Amino acid sequence: MFVAPDPGRVRLRVSTRAVLGVALAVAAAELAGLSLIASITGGLAALLALFTLGDPTVRRQAVTTALLPAVGFPVLALATTLHELPLLRAAAWLSVVFCAVYARRWGPRGQALGIFAFMMFFVTQFLHAGPAQLPELYGAVALALTASSAVRFGLWCIERRTPPPAAPAPLPGRGLARPTTRLAFQATFACGVAIAAGLLISPDRWYWAVGTAWWIFVNTASRGETLVRGFRRVVGTVTGIAAGLLIAIPVAGMPAPTAALVAVCVFGIFYTATPSYSWMMFFVTVMAGLLYGLLGVLHPGLLILRFEETAVGALGAALGVALILPVTTHAATDAWIRRALHCVHGCTTAAALRLAGDEKADPAPLAAELELLLGRVRLTLAPLVHPLSPLRARKTRARQVIELLDDCAREVRGLAAVAADPDASHDARLAAACRRVDAAVHALVPPATRQAEAPVDSLPAPQRNRGAEAALTHLQGLERALVELDAPLRTSPRAALVPA
Repeated sequence: MFVAPDPGRVRLRVSTRAVLGVALAVAAAELAGLSLIASITGGLAALLALFTLGDPTVRRQAVTTALLPAVGFPVLALATTLHELPLLRAAAWLSVVFCAVYARRWGPRGQALGIFAFMMFFVTQFLHAGPAQLPELYGAVALALTASSAVRFGLWCIERRTPPPAAPAPLPGRGLARPTTRLAFQATFACGVAIAAGLLISPDRWYWAVGTAWWIFVNTASRGETLVRGFRRVVGTVTGIAAGLLIAIPVAGMPAPTAALVAVCVFGIFYTATPSYSWMMFFVTVMAGLLYGLLGVLHPGLLILRFEETAVGALGAALGVALILPVTTHAATDAWIRRALHCVHGCTTAAALRLAGDEKADPAPLAAELELLLGRVRLTLAPLVHPLSPLRARKTRARQVIELLDDCAREVRGLAAVAADPDASHDARLAAACRRVDAAVHALVPPATRQAEAPVDSLPAPQRNRGAEAALTHLQGLERALVELDAPLRTSPRAALVPA
C-alpha cells in the first residue's frame, strides 16, 4: 500500500518534471493576463500532455504533442457551443467518447489523442465555459503545450536516456471482437448511463460521473479488471474527499497555499499512477477540491456530491462491461498467459542461439517484453487475487500462477544476462535443456496456437564447457517453474485460468 519499487528513480524524475511543466504552463497563462478559468484549463492541458504520451521514442512523442491541438481545439469549440443544449451536448460527448476509445487501435498516439479530446470536453463542463471564453481557452492550451514541451523535450528530456518500455501489442480480434471496438461500445454505453444518472443527482456537476466511467475503461481488458478499477476509483475518491475536508476547505480561495498543494497533488498523481490507481485518484480528488476552492464554489456538500457522481459513474462502467460484448477475466487471462509463455520460449531459444555463437540472436528485448506481458497478466488476475474476491480456490491458484510466472521471468533475466557475457559458451547439455523447456511450454500451450519459433534441434552441440553452467542452472529453474505451472493452469472448467 505504501511501498513500490522505482528502478532508476524514473517515477521520481517524471513526477518532478510534471510539477515544473504544469507550473510553467500556469505561470505563462497568468503572465499573459488570461482569466482564472483559462489558467486552470492551461494547467490541465499541460498535465495531460505530460501524462498521456506513451510513444516509444522522443521523436514520436513530439509529433503526438504537436497533434494534440488538432483534436483538442475542435472539441473545445463543440463543447462550449453546446454547453447550454443538454441533449445535443450529451450526443456530442458520447460521439467523442466512442471515437476517442476507438482511436486506441492506432497505439499510444491514438490513446493520447483520444484522452486529450475527451478531457477537453470534460474541462469545459468542469469550468462551465461558454463560447465567449473560447479564444482564451485556445490561447491557454497553446501556451500550456508550448511550456510543457519546453520542459519535456528541452529542459529535462528523461526519455532520451531512459526510453519508455513499449506497451505489449493489444490482443487480436476482428469486428466486434476487436478490443478497441468492443471497448468503444462499452465505454459509450457506460458514459450514456453516467450522463443520465449524473443529471438526476445534479444538473450542474453531472460530468464527474462521465469522467469516472471513462477513466475506468483506460487500460482495462476484461469485466473483472473494470470492476476492480471501479472499486479502486471509489476508494481513492472517498479518501480524497476526507482529505479535502481537512485540506482544501481551510485554504479555499487562498492562491499561494492552494498553488503549493496543487503542486503536491500533481507530483502525487504522476508518482502513484503506475503502482496504485487508488492513490492516484486520492490526489486527483484533493486537487479537484483545491481547484473548486479557487473558483469560489467549494463546500462540504460539493465533496459529498463528488462521491455520489463517482459511484454512479462506476455503476455505469460495471453495467457496460456486464451487458455490452462482455469479456470474462478467464478469457483475458488465458490470452495474456499464452503470450507470456510464447515469450518465455522465444527468449530461451534466442539465449541458447547467442550462447552457441549466433551474434544476431539477442534475448534482451524478449526478456523486457516478458516483463510487460507479466504486468498485463497481473492486471487481468487482479480481480481474482483481490482481498474482497469470494473465490478462494481461484484466488489461491491465481497467486500460484503469478509466483511461478515471476520465477520464469527471474530465470529468463538470468539467462539473458549470461548470454550477454562474451566469455560464456555452449555445450551439448544446453541443447538438451532447451528441448526440455520447449516440451514444457508445448505441454501448456497446444501446438495449434503456437507462434513460429526457431527449432532448438538446430542448436550446435560442441563439447562440454564450464561457461554454460550458469545458463544450464537458469534453464533448469525455468523448466521446473513451467512444469509446476501445469497444475494451477489446468483445473475444473469453472475455476480454470487456462482451459485444459
